[in-house]
Amino acid sequence: MRISEFLGKVIFPVGTAIFLAALFYPVCMDNGVCDYLKLWILTGIPFGVHRMFVWVIPKGFDIGGTIGVLVMNLLAGGVIGGVILIWRLVLAAFYLVKGIGSGILWLAGKRAV
Repeated sequence: MRISEFLGKVIFPVGTAIFLAALFYPVCMDNGVCDYLKLWILTGIPFGVHRMFVWVIPKGFDIGGTIGVLVMNLLAGGVIGGVILIWRLVLAAFYLVKGIGSGILWLAGKRAV
């Protein structure tokens, strides 16, 4: 596993998830308790909004209806992105285990020679 592959598949998704969770954690605090559903949706927005296939376009609404439709789009994108974020973190754990295993095998092969 090359360093660029390791950075792209492990470090970048995990670092992005940690940064977004740290950024949105104070927003999700309510009476000293974190609302993890809200945190999951907010951290999923950057991962899912650009993957949405259908955007509801607010047409013929007043300002309240337009804002409501845009918030609904962001909620749908957050849910989609939350699932994608979980999948990316599972893949990052898999690639981390794969990288450690290949490193151990590489070191064992180097010592055997």
